[in-house]
Amino acid sequence: MIYENLLLILSLLFVVFMLMMLGQRLKVSYPIFLVLGGLVIGFLPGVPRIKMEPELVFLVFLPPLLFEAAWYTSWHNFWKWKRPISLLAFGLVLFTSCIVAYVSNAMIPGFTLGLGFLLGGIISPPDAVAATAVLKNIKLPKRALYILEGESLVNDASSLIVFRFALLSIVSGTFSIHEAATDFFLVTIMGILTGLAIGHVFYAILRWFPTTPSISTALTFMAPYFMYIGAEAFHFSGVMAVVSGGLFLSFRSHEIFNYNTRMQAVSVWKTVAFVLNGIVFILIGLELPEIVEGLGDYSLGEAIRYGVIISVLAIVIRILWMYPATYIPRLLFKSIRTNENHPGWRAPLVIALAGMRGVVSLASALSIPLALDNGTNFPHRNLILFITFVVIFITLVIQGLFLPLITRLLNVKEIDNIVPEVEQETGIRLQLMKVAHKQLQDTYRKDIEENELVANLQQQLQSGISLSATKLASLECDDTELHEIERFHGVKKHLIALQRKELFRLKKEHLYDDEVLRKQEALLDLEEAEINGRSSH
Repeated sequence: MIYENLLLILSLLFVVFMLMMLGQRLKVSYPIFLVLGGLVIGFLPGVPRIKMEPELVFLVFLPPLLFEAAWYTSWHNFWKWKRPISLLAFGLVLFTSCIVAYVSNAMIPGFTLGLGFLLGGIISPPDAVAATAVLKNIKLPKRALYILEGESLVNDASSLIVFRFALLSIVSGTFSIHEAATDFFLVTIMGILTGLAIGHVFYAILRWFPTTPSISTALTFMAPYFMYIGAEAFHFSGVMAVVSGGLFLSFRSHEIFNYNTRMQAVSVWKTVAFVLNGIVFILIGLELPEIVEGLGDYSLGEAIRYGVIISVLAIVIRILWMYPATYIPRLLFKSIRTNENHPGWRAPLVIALAGMRGVVSLASALSIPLALDNGTNFPHRNLILFITFVVIFITLVIQGLFLPLITRLLNVKEIDNIVPEVEQETGIRLQLMKVAHKQLQDTYRKDIEENELVANLQQQLQSGISLSATKLASLECDDTELHEIERFHGVKKHLIALQRKELFRLKKEHLYDDEVLRKQEALLDLEEAEINGRSSH
């Protein structure tokens, strides 16, 4: 049995990677391709049925994925755009939950208002990973990206809180709007404080204890689980705990990691996040056969009709919310009009259309109990599961497939006065070289006179400062200059490839130790990574 389960897991991972590679070849975003692939595989005869446990998703998958998203989120940009982020992550979630509640109550026979709020809480949060993956190769204004990243970090918390209170009212039969509102703020604030407290503990360990790169990397994987479990143990928001703790540790990362730890942690986290994302999206598709079989009293046609209506409603609500949320604050407050450039109509539309649902919605639906406190079956449970899947399918697969095309047709321009990345990089390098050169002149003047290596270092810094200053002064970056830069990068890559071949030849001849050769290969890797990083801009 153990071997069969292990073979099933390995086969699933293999299929995930094959589908991801096929999606790359077809230039289709991998969440879309994985859901479609899982859907096809799930209906193939003889394929073992895979049942997704909601506790597994919330406990195993959610903390590290949220932590990784928080780690790469800029706290400065998150705070700068806190108004639109809050309006989407809290205001839109509550608004969507209310509209879905009343519409489903009126449309579906026997569907109570409590069940409507339950459904609204499930389908209201867009999925962070899906939106990021779909928009990865699309050029969007920086403001839109920052808002989408910030929204996706905290909207799960607000939607899960709505879901929790709606579920409590259905199971127990009691509900107080005053208590729910009070508990909402308490759960959110205490979740944030819990995450910050645990984050400070890990900060102290990583900064003052004698860790190694491997230990530090392992501790970063433990941190989100401690934050999530610690908050949930006291019935606070585990999501907000992970987000707040992740933002804190990310902000202080320069104090707790050296270069070796940072390189190792980044590589390991990228691999783990890649695998986890792949698994959760294919599980969405694999879950559908189980959901269809459990529809019971509803025909497939009825269930599809309800799901399509709710999906369209969720999309329309988000579009209708975006424009008042964008423009009304500008009309009311002069400071906003003064400090923020006009957003136009295209960027808000792209943000509205990027509201794709994903694994958190499905996990929430699956966590609905089978029975109420009195022992009777939970009403409409299978229908809620099916509607949730339809919403995910339409917003992620259909909407996600058309979003890149819509974005290109809209031709969204940069809204704010953003300094080009190549100019920022040149300015940073120039400043760093100036600081190093000044320190050499002030502290190591004697070494410059007596040590040829230090003297060469000073000359290199002087040359670098001169070249960077010249480049920064003339950084118009027209087509000719861009072509020259690309050609320069191509030449360097070709030379590095030749150097790799030479390293391989030296390795075969056993003229040098393998350990020394590996270090030289790592240096070439770093040089090539730097070139690729600049080329991607």
